[in-house]
Parts: sequence; C-alpha cells; structure tokens
Amino acid sequence: MRSWRTSSTRRSNGRRLAALCALVLLSALLSMCLGAVAVAPGDILPALLGRSGGAAAQIVRYARLPRTCGCLLAGAALAVSGALIQSVLGNPLAAPNIIGVSSGAGLAAALCGALAPSAALALPIASFAGALAGVLLVLFIAEKTGASKLTLVLAGVAVSGMFSAGIDAVVTFVPDALAGYSDFRIGGLANLAMSRIVPAFWVIVIALALILSLAGELDVLMLGAETAQSLGLRTKPLRLILLILAAALAGAAVSFSGLIGFVGLIVPHIMRRLLGEDSLPLLAGCALGGAVCLTLCDLLGRLLFAPYELPVGIVLSLAGGPFFIWLLIRQRGGRVHD
Repeated sequence: MRSWRTSSTRRSNGRRLAALCALVLLSALLSMCLGAVAVAPGDILPALLGRSGGAAAQIVRYARLPRTCGCLLAGAALAVSGALIQSVLGNPLAAPNIIGVSSGAGLAAALCGALAPSAALALPIASFAGALAGVLLVLFIAEKTGASKLTLVLAGVAVSGMFSAGIDAVVTFVPDALAGYSDFRIGGLANLAMSRIVPAFWVIVIALALILSLAGELDVLMLGAETAQSLGLRTKPLRLILLILAAALAGAAVSFSGLIGFVGLIVPHIMRRLLGEDSLPLLAGCALGGAVCLTLCDLLGRLLFAPYELPVGIVLSLAGGPFFIWLLIRQRGGRVHD
C-alpha cells in the first residue's frame, strides 16, 4: 500500500511539474508578445532567428528577449534560494529579501560598481560574496543567541537595514555606482541587456545543478540534526554548502534584477502545498514556479497602466507584504518560537 501511494504521488508530482513547464513556456510567450507594442506570436520565432526586420523584430531581440530571460532566471534563482534558506534554517518566514541576503548582494554590487565599474564579470561574484555575508551573519546571530524563528527574522530585518544603508552611502558618494539606482532598489528588469545576464546565467545554472544533486541529502537533513548525524550525514558542512549555494543564486539574481522581494517567500510555500515536502520535486517546482511568478508579475506591471510601466518589485511587494503578514498571523500562538 505504501509503495502504491509513493508511486501515485510521484506520478501526480510529475504531471504537476509538466504543467508548470507548460506555464513557463506560456508566460515566456506572453512576455515576448505583450507590452506597449504588441507582437504577433507568429512573428516571434522569425525575429529571434533574424529572418525578419522592422521595429517589431528589433523590440523582440533587444527588449523583450533579455527581459524575458531575466525574469525566468531571476525568478527561478530567488525561489529556489528561498526554499533552501527556509529548509536549512527551519524557518517558514525566511526569504532572501527578509533576512538580508538580497541587500547584502546589493551592497556588494554597489561597491563593485563604485570600485570596478568596467568589470562586468566581477559583478555576479561580488553579489554572491555579499549575499553569503548576509546569510552567514544572520546564521551566526541565530546560533550565538539561540534565537527563535521570529527573532531570526527580526535579526535579518536589522541586517537588511544596515546593508541598505550601506547601499545608500555608496550611491551618495559615487552616484554612478549603480545604473538605474531607483530601479535597482525597487527591483526591475526594464532596459536589461543580454550582456548583463550571461555571467549570472552560468552561476545560476551551476548552482541549480548542484542543489538538485544534493536533494537526497537535504531530505535526510530535514529529519533533524540528530537523526541525520545518526545516519552518517555531516550536517554542519552540508548546511554551509546549501547556504552558500542559496547565496550564489540570490546574488546572481540581484546582480541584474535588483532587490526584487518576496519571490523567495511566496513561491516555496505554494510549491510545498502543490508538491509536498520531498526536496527534488519541491526544488524543481520552485525553479519553474519562480520563473512563472516573476515573468507574469513583470507582464502585469507592463500592462496595468500601459503605456506607463510599474516596476515588478512594486507588484511583488503589493502581493508579498500581505502574504508575509498572513504567515505571521498563521504562526501565532507560540508556533513561531519552535
């Protein structure tokens, strides 16, 4: 009976992941077609292959394609990063933007832009270092104080505030440190070029491959530290490796998308309800669901007040803020202190 249930769950998750793949393709197609200038679906492929000219083809190749790729990559990276952070820290309220990971990456990106403005390849590396500093600092505070889940979040908010103040200070002294500073702070993917995405693309792809390869170990880790150690798992090195990979994903996404929030909070909770707690389908679902979420939110920001655009960070904050409050209310009654 148990084997039958496991097989049934796997088939069900397989169908849901296939549906998410279809949603990724559909959201990408809509992102390429819709905007201030509508492009017919049949014109997309000829434009991408260079078989057509005109204004529509230029819009597809140089505006819509980088923006869509950026949405897919950043959404997948932030959602998987959030799922990892929540699992490793055992905290459903944690997310890259909430515990200081994204703002740490933003501060490092600002410093890189101020000190080495022409080193495009250094930006994802600097963002990764800043994201890692953020997550390790919050983890250090939690371990030293024996912090509850709510205290961990509050510590993350404080760390995020300090990093944000650092970003403001860098931009005050070097105004050109961040191109489009307002968009960077809010989070947006307008005016994105493929040259900014490519370095981060490799970081995200490699990190995602490594994370998926460690899904089995993550399942064991979720059984609890004592149980995992009794099964021969070295929990502390594994937790550190997973947090490093989560920081790499968040830092790479921030390097070209800015401080986009709440993808890493909302999507993992939705995917846990849809796919369960098993790490492999959960992480794969977060990658696909995050890509869909960010792409559709960006498209919504383009269309709501057309021809004016609303940055995707604002759309996500309007949705994510109430969601975070709902999570806090749901965790009341002492459960948040577990």
